[in-house]
Amino acid sequence: MYTEINRKYKTYLLYWLILMFFLVSAMIVVGGLTRLTDSGLSITEWEFFKGFLPPFNNDSWIAYFNSYKQIPEYKLQNYSMTLSEFKIIFWWEWAHRFLGRMIGLIFLIPLIFFSFKIGFKKLYNFYFIFSLICFQGFLGWYMVQSGLINNVDVSHFRLSIHLLFAFIILSLIYWNYLNLISPKIKDKKITNFLPETFIILIFLQIVVGAFVSGMDAGKIYNTWPLMGNSYFPDDNNFLNLFKLSALSDPSLVQYLHRNLAYIILLIYLIICFYIYKKKILFLFKPIKILGLFILLQIALGILTVLSGASLITASLHQFSSILLITSSLYFLYKNNYN
Repeated sequence: MYTEINRKYKTYLLYWLILMFFLVSAMIVVGGLTRLTDSGLSITEWEFFKGFLPPFNNDSWIAYFNSYKQIPEYKLQNYSMTLSEFKIIFWWEWAHRFLGRMIGLIFLIPLIFFSFKIGFKKLYNFYFIFSLICFQGFLGWYMVQSGLINNVDVSHFRLSIHLLFAFIILSLIYWNYLNLISPKIKDKKITNFLPETFIILIFLQIVVGAFVSGMDAGKIYNTWPLMGNSYFPDDNNFLNLFKLSALSDPSLVQYLHRNLAYIILLIYLIICFYIYKKKILFLFKPIKILGLFILLQIALGILTVLSGASLITASLHQFSSILLITSSLYFLYKNNYN
Protein backbone atom coordinates (compact mmCIF):
# COMPACT_ATOMS: atom_id res chain seq x y z
CA MET A 1 0.00 0.00 0.00
CA TYR A 2 2.71 2.52 0.99
CA THR A 3 5.00 1.55 -1.92
CA GLU A 4 2.72 3.48 -4.31
CA ILE A 5 3.08 6.75 -2.40
CA ASN A 6 5.25 9.49 -3.86
CA ARG A 7 8.66 9.59 -2.15
CA LYS A 8 8.22 13.24 -1.10
CA TYR A 9 4.89 12.58 0.59
CA LYS A 10 6.21 9.39 2.16
CA THR A 11 8.91 11.50 3.82
CA TYR A 12 6.25 13.94 5.04
CA LEU A 13 4.26 11.02 6.42
CA LEU A 14 7.32 9.76 8.30
CA TYR A 15 7.99 13.14 9.92
CA TRP A 16 4.31 13.45 10.82
CA LEU A 17 4.22 9.99 12.43
CA ILE A 18 7.41 10.72 14.39
CA LEU A 19 5.85 13.94 15.70
CA MET A 20 2.63 12.11 16.60
CA PHE A 21 4.59 9.36 18.35
CA PHE A 22 6.36 11.87 20.60
CA LEU A 23 3.16 13.82 21.29
CA VAL A 24 1.25 10.69 22.31
CA SER A 25 4.23 9.58 24.42
CA ALA A 26 4.24 12.98 26.13
CA MET A 27 0.49 12.60 26.68
CA ILE A 28 1.02 9.25 28.41
CA VAL A 29 3.75 10.69 30.65
CA VAL A 30 1.72 13.81 31.54
CA GLY A 31 -1.31 11.60 32.15
CA GLY A 32 0.74 9.51 34.55
CA LEU A 33 1.94 12.60 36.38
CA THR A 34 -1.64 13.88 36.52
CA ARG A 35 -2.64 10.67 38.27
CA LEU A 36 0.41 10.64 40.58
CA THR A 37 -0.25 14.23 41.69
CA ASP A 38 -3.99 13.53 42.20
CA SER A 39 -4.81 16.27 39.70
CA GLY A 40 -7.25 14.45 37.43
CA LEU A 41 -10.45 15.74 39.07
CA SER A 42 -9.45 19.40 39.30
CA ILE A 43 -11.51 20.31 36.20
CA THR A 44 -15.04 19.05 36.75
CA GLU A 45 -16.59 19.88 33.37
CA TRP A 46 -16.04 18.58 29.83
CA GLU A 47 -15.34 22.03 28.23
CA PHE A 48 -14.64 20.89 24.69
CA PHE A 49 -14.02 24.42 23.32
CA LYS A 50 -14.02 26.67 26.38
CA GLY A 51 -11.23 24.77 28.12
CA PHE A 52 -8.77 25.25 25.27
CA LEU A 53 -7.44 28.34 27.05
CA PRO A 54 -6.60 28.47 30.78
CA PRO A 55 -8.11 31.00 33.24
CA PHE A 56 -6.80 34.54 32.71
CA ASN A 57 -8.27 36.36 35.70
CA ASN A 58 -8.99 35.77 39.36
CA ASP A 59 -12.75 35.42 38.83
CA SER A 60 -12.17 32.49 36.46
CA TRP A 61 -9.83 30.82 38.92
CA ILE A 62 -12.37 31.18 41.73
CA ALA A 63 -15.12 29.73 39.49
CA TYR A 64 -13.01 26.66 38.74
CA PHE A 65 -12.10 26.30 42.42
CA ASN A 66 -15.74 26.60 43.51
CA SER A 67 -16.70 23.84 41.05
CA TYR A 68 -13.95 21.65 42.50
CA LYS A 69 -15.29 22.28 46.00
CA GLN A 70 -18.53 20.52 45.06
CA ILE A 71 -16.99 17.08 44.51
CA PRO A 72 -16.13 14.41 47.14
CA GLU A 73 -12.36 14.70 46.60
CA TYR A 74 -12.41 18.23 47.99
CA LYS A 75 -15.05 17.65 50.65
CA LEU A 76 -13.50 14.49 52.08
CA GLN A 77 -9.81 14.77 51.25
CA ASN A 78 -8.69 18.28 50.24
CA TYR A 79 -11.05 20.43 52.31
CA SER A 80 -8.14 22.58 53.59
CA MET A 81 -6.76 23.27 50.09
CA THR A 82 -6.04 26.90 49.20
CA LEU A 83 -6.51 28.52 45.80
CA SER A 84 -2.74 28.48 45.25
CA GLU A 85 -2.61 24.76 45.94
CA PHE A 86 -5.57 24.19 43.65
CA LYS A 87 -3.76 25.94 40.80
CA ILE A 88 -0.99 23.33 40.95
CA ILE A 89 -3.31 20.38 40.35
CA PHE A 90 -5.35 22.40 37.86
CA TRP A 91 -2.32 23.02 35.62
CA TRP A 92 -1.53 19.30 35.43
CA GLU A 93 -5.06 18.42 34.32
CA TRP A 94 -5.26 21.39 31.96
CA ALA A 95 -1.93 20.42 30.35
CA HIS A 96 -3.20 16.85 29.92
CA ARG A 97 -6.39 18.01 28.21
CA PHE A 98 -4.53 20.63 26.15
CA LEU A 99 -2.15 17.96 24.85
CA GLY A 100 -5.14 15.82 23.93
CA ARG A 101 -6.67 18.66 21.93
CA MET A 102 -3.35 19.37 20.19
CA ILE A 103 -2.92 15.69 19.31
CA GLY A 104 -6.37 15.68 17.69
CA LEU A 105 -5.66 18.84 15.66
CA ILE A 106 -2.10 17.92 14.66
CA PHE A 107 -3.35 14.52 13.52
CA LEU A 108 -6.45 15.74 11.66
CA ILE A 109 -5.10 18.75 9.72
CA PRO A 110 -2.16 16.91 8.05
CA LEU A 111 -4.45 13.91 7.47
CA ILE A 112 -6.83 16.08 5.43
CA PHE A 113 -3.84 17.46 3.47
CA PHE A 114 -2.48 13.97 2.77
CA SER A 115 -5.95 12.79 1.73
CA PHE A 116 -5.99 15.36 -1.08
CA LYS A 117 -2.40 14.65 -2.12
CA ILE A 118 -2.24 10.87 -1.71
CA GLY A 119 -5.83 9.69 -1.67
CA PHE A 120 -8.19 8.46 1.02
CA LYS A 121 -7.89 4.77 0.11
CA LYS A 122 -4.17 4.72 0.95
CA LEU A 123 -4.75 6.39 4.31
CA TYR A 124 -7.69 4.48 5.82
CA ASN A 125 -5.34 3.18 8.56
CA PHE A 126 -4.79 6.75 9.69
CA TYR A 127 -8.51 7.57 9.71
CA PHE A 128 -8.98 4.58 12.00
CA ILE A 129 -6.27 5.94 14.31
CA PHE A 130 -7.99 9.35 14.30
CA SER A 131 -11.28 7.71 15.28
CA LEU A 132 -9.47 6.09 18.22
CA ILE A 133 -8.02 9.48 19.22
CA CYS A 134 -11.56 10.93 19.28
CA PHE A 135 -12.82 7.94 21.24
CA GLN A 136 -9.93 8.37 23.66
CA GLY A 137 -11.20 11.87 24.47
CA PHE A 138 -14.58 10.37 25.34
CA LEU A 139 -12.90 7.70 27.50
CA GLY A 140 -10.99 10.40 29.37
CA TRP A 141 -14.20 12.18 30.33
CA TYR A 142 -15.90 8.84 31.09
CA MET A 143 -13.03 8.16 33.51
CA VAL A 144 -13.23 11.59 35.17
CA GLN A 145 -16.99 11.26 35.68
CA SER A 146 -16.43 8.22 37.90
CA GLY A 147 -14.74 10.42 40.51
CA LEU A 148 -17.16 13.35 40.59
CA ILE A 149 -20.12 11.97 42.54
CA ASN A 150 -19.49 9.20 45.06
CA ASN A 151 -15.70 8.66 45.03
CA VAL A 152 -12.56 10.60 45.82
CA ASP A 153 -10.73 8.87 42.94
CA VAL A 154 -11.59 7.79 39.43
CA SER A 155 -12.47 4.16 38.76
CA HIS A 156 -9.29 2.13 38.29
CA PHE A 157 -11.15 0.07 35.67
CA ARG A 158 -11.92 3.17 33.61
CA LEU A 159 -8.37 4.43 34.16
CA SER A 160 -6.98 1.16 32.78
CA ILE A 161 -9.17 1.36 29.66
CA HIS A 162 -8.09 4.97 29.10
CA LEU A 163 -4.41 4.04 29.42
CA LEU A 164 -4.79 0.90 27.29
CA PHE A 165 -6.25 2.89 24.40
CA ALA A 166 -3.42 5.43 24.68
CA PHE A 167 -0.94 2.59 24.17
CA ILE A 168 -3.01 1.12 21.33
CA ILE A 169 -2.93 4.50 19.55
CA LEU A 170 0.82 4.80 20.15
CA SER A 171 1.37 1.24 18.88
CA LEU A 172 -0.63 1.81 15.68
CA ILE A 173 1.32 4.99 14.97
CA TYR A 174 4.62 3.18 15.45
CA TRP A 175 3.50 0.14 13.42
CA ASN A 176 2.55 2.37 10.48
CA TYR A 177 5.91 4.10 10.79
CA LEU A 178 7.65 0.72 10.54
CA ASN A 179 5.53 -0.14 7.50
CA LEU A 180 6.76 3.03 5.81
CA ILE A 181 10.48 2.53 6.47
CA SER A 182 10.91 -1.26 6.30
CA PRO A 183 10.83 -3.51 3.24
CA LYS A 184 8.70 -6.62 3.74
CA ILE A 185 11.00 -9.56 2.99
CA LYS A 186 10.08 -13.01 4.23
CA ASP A 187 12.88 -14.85 5.97
CA LYS A 188 13.43 -17.54 8.54
CA LYS A 189 11.58 -16.60 11.71
CA ILE A 190 10.14 -18.02 14.90
CA THR A 191 6.49 -19.00 15.19
CA ASN A 192 4.19 -16.06 15.85
CA PHE A 193 2.69 -17.79 18.87
CA LEU A 194 5.48 -16.73 21.22
CA PRO A 195 5.97 -13.11 20.01
CA GLU A 196 2.22 -12.48 19.90
CA THR A 197 1.68 -14.04 23.33
CA PHE A 198 4.49 -11.86 24.60
CA ILE A 199 2.96 -8.64 23.25
CA ILE A 200 -0.47 -9.57 24.66
CA LEU A 201 1.12 -10.04 28.09
CA ILE A 202 2.78 -6.63 27.80
CA PHE A 203 -0.59 -4.99 27.14
CA LEU A 204 -2.13 -6.99 29.99
CA GLN A 205 0.65 -5.75 32.26
CA ILE A 206 -0.19 -2.17 31.26
CA VAL A 207 -3.79 -2.78 32.35
CA VAL A 208 -2.74 -4.29 35.69
CA GLY A 209 -0.26 -1.44 36.15
CA ALA A 210 -3.14 1.01 35.73
CA PHE A 211 -5.01 -0.89 38.48
CA VAL A 212 -1.96 -0.44 40.72
CA SER A 213 -1.82 3.27 39.95
CA GLY A 214 -5.56 3.81 40.27
CA MET A 215 -5.72 2.24 43.73
CA ASP A 216 -2.34 3.56 44.93
CA ALA A 217 -1.39 -0.09 45.37
CA GLY A 218 2.27 0.73 44.84
CA LYS A 219 2.33 2.48 48.21
CA ILE A 220 1.76 -0.71 50.18
CA TYR A 221 4.24 -3.57 50.63
CA ASN A 222 7.30 -1.48 49.87
CA THR A 223 9.63 -4.48 50.02
CA TRP A 224 11.10 -6.74 47.35
CA PRO A 225 11.25 -9.65 46.52
CA LEU A 226 8.93 -10.40 49.46
CA MET A 227 5.66 -8.62 50.14
CA GLY A 228 6.19 -7.87 53.80
CA ASN A 229 7.44 -11.08 55.40
CA SER A 230 6.31 -13.51 52.72
CA TYR A 231 6.11 -13.96 48.96
CA PHE A 232 2.31 -13.75 49.02
CA PRO A 233 0.82 -10.69 50.79
CA ASP A 234 0.24 -11.66 54.42
CA ASP A 235 -2.92 -9.54 54.75
CA ASN A 236 -4.72 -11.77 52.26
CA ASN A 237 -5.86 -15.29 51.55
CA PHE A 238 -4.46 -17.11 48.50
CA LEU A 239 -7.97 -18.25 47.47
CA ASN A 240 -9.01 -14.60 47.12
CA LEU A 241 -6.69 -14.44 44.11
CA PHE A 242 -9.22 -16.47 42.12
CA LYS A 243 -12.15 -14.16 42.87
CA LEU A 244 -13.22 -11.25 40.66
CA SER A 245 -12.84 -8.98 43.69
CA ALA A 246 -9.07 -9.55 43.48
CA LEU A 247 -8.96 -6.87 40.77
CA SER A 248 -10.14 -4.32 43.34
CA ASP A 249 -7.86 -5.47 46.15
CA PRO A 250 -4.67 -3.32 46.31
CA SER A 251 -2.37 -5.98 47.77
CA LEU A 252 -3.52 -8.66 45.31
CA VAL A 253 -3.22 -6.27 42.37
CA GLN A 254 0.36 -5.47 43.37
CA TYR A 255 1.01 -9.22 43.66
CA LEU A 256 -0.41 -9.81 40.16
CA HIS A 257 1.65 -6.93 38.73
CA ARG A 258 4.86 -8.33 40.20
CA ASN A 259 4.28 -11.90 39.06
CA LEU A 260 3.15 -10.96 35.59
CA ALA A 261 6.51 -9.20 35.21
CA TYR A 262 8.28 -12.46 36.13
CA ILE A 263 6.19 -14.38 33.57
CA ILE A 264 7.04 -11.81 30.88
CA LEU A 265 10.74 -12.15 31.71
CA LEU A 266 10.48 -15.96 31.54
CA ILE A 267 8.81 -15.90 28.12
CA TYR A 268 11.43 -13.44 26.90
CA LEU A 269 14.19 -15.86 27.97
CA ILE A 270 12.44 -18.73 26.13
CA ILE A 271 12.21 -16.62 22.96
CA CYS A 272 15.82 -15.53 23.36
CA PHE A 273 17.01 -19.13 23.78
CA TYR A 274 15.12 -20.23 20.66
CA ILE A 275 16.52 -17.38 18.54
CA TYR A 276 20.12 -18.07 19.51
CA LYS A 277 19.71 -21.84 19.23
CA LYS A 278 18.30 -21.54 15.70
CA LYS A 279 20.79 -18.76 14.87
CA ILE A 280 18.14 -16.40 13.49
CA LEU A 281 20.64 -13.62 12.96
CA PHE A 282 18.30 -10.81 11.89
CA LEU A 283 16.50 -11.10 15.26
CA PHE A 284 19.66 -10.76 17.37
CA LYS A 285 19.50 -6.96 17.47
CA PRO A 286 15.72 -6.66 18.18
CA ILE A 287 15.87 -9.28 20.97
CA LYS A 288 18.83 -7.51 22.62
CA ILE A 289 17.04 -4.16 22.53
CA LEU A 290 13.91 -5.77 23.95
CA GLY A 291 15.91 -7.43 26.72
CA LEU A 292 17.51 -4.12 27.68
CA PHE A 293 14.14 -2.42 28.12
CA ILE A 294 12.63 -5.38 29.97
CA LEU A 295 15.45 -5.19 32.52
CA LEU A 296 15.07 -1.41 32.74
CA GLN A 297 11.32 -1.71 33.30
CA ILE A 298 11.74 -4.38 35.99
CA ALA A 299 14.47 -2.38 37.75
CA LEU A 300 12.33 0.77 37.75
CA GLY A 301 9.35 -1.28 38.95
CA ILE A 302 11.38 -2.53 41.92
CA LEU A 303 12.61 1.00 42.69
CA THR A 304 9.03 2.27 42.50
CA VAL A 305 7.93 -0.32 45.06
CA LEU A 306 10.88 0.34 47.38
CA SER A 307 10.33 4.12 47.20
CA GLY A 308 6.64 3.83 48.03
CA ALA A 309 5.70 4.95 44.50
CA SER A 310 7.59 8.24 44.66
CA LEU A 311 6.74 10.73 41.92
CA ILE A 312 10.07 10.44 40.10
CA THR A 313 10.47 6.65 40.10
CA ALA A 314 6.80 6.00 39.29
CA SER A 315 6.83 8.43 36.36
CA LEU A 316 10.09 6.92 35.06
CA HIS A 317 8.50 3.48 35.36
CA GLN A 318 5.59 4.62 33.21
CA PHE A 319 7.93 6.27 30.69
CA SER A 320 9.96 3.09 30.37
CA SER A 321 6.75 1.21 29.54
CA ILE A 322 6.67 3.26 26.33
CA LEU A 323 10.18 2.04 25.51
CA LEU A 324 9.15 -1.53 26.33
CA ILE A 325 6.03 -1.55 24.16
CA THR A 326 7.94 0.07 21.31
CA SER A 327 10.78 -2.46 21.45
CA SER A 328 8.23 -5.30 21.68
CA LEU A 329 6.48 -4.06 18.55
CA TYR A 330 9.82 -3.65 16.78
CA PHE A 331 10.70 -7.27 17.58
CA LEU A 332 7.27 -8.49 16.46
CA TYR A 333 7.52 -6.51 13.22
CA LYS A 334 11.01 -7.79 12.43
CA ASN A 335 9.85 -11.33 13.05
CA ASN A 336 6.89 -10.85 10.67
CA TYR A 337 8.75 -8.88 8.00
CA ASN A 338 12.51 -9.02 7.87
